[in-house]
Amino acid sequence: MTSATTGRRPGGRTARIRAQVLDAVRAELGEHGYDGLTMDAVAARAGVHRATVYRRWSDIGGLLADVLDAAGDDDWRPPDTGTLEGDLASLNHEIQDAMAARPPIMAALIAASFRSEKAARAQQRLWEDRYTRCEIVVTRAIERGETPPGTNARRLLISATAPLYHHLVLLRTPPDPNLPAHAAKTTTLAAQSGAFT
Repeated sequence: MTSATTGRRPGGRTARIRAQVLDAVRAELGEHGYDGLTMDAVAARAGVHRATVYRRWSDIGGLLADVLDAAGDDDWRPPDTGTLEGDLASLNHEIQDAMAARPPIMAALIAASFRSEKAARAQQRLWEDRYTRCEIVVTRAIERGETPPGTNARRLLISATAPLYHHLVLLRTPPDPNLPAHAAKTTTLAAQSGAFT
């Protein structure tokens, strides 16, 4: 069981080993993809005995799930630019930058979630966490009078961010510097008209 599944956050040597192993998973996944990811390679790269890796994470799915769960152990908050369109554009720029980063860790984790049930469940937990954190963007927009009361935050957020994933993950097109702002603008216009109520 990982620390994420037990609800405990170990410190000291345990935390160091976890950090080393998860860093190694990200590096191996970014360089070799899911098919090239092995427990032994992760252990060697992390400088940890292979028995420790097998004992704590069991298999590749366990490693991937813990990487994704660790991503939710942060204090990230969505941007607050003062407008809905600005917040959505900033959020989209963050997504595009993360998707375009090299090595392509974020894209590799998304791809791996289709191959591992444990990773898929962890990916879903991460998305739920991120969407929940981003709901404040819509709450602020309603309070400023930019969007009607009753605007559905989840539907609005998905509409604003979906074009990024569609282009970068499905179509595999190069990052478009104009796409984050354009998607934010069109979603904002739709929200103002009541499309998400």
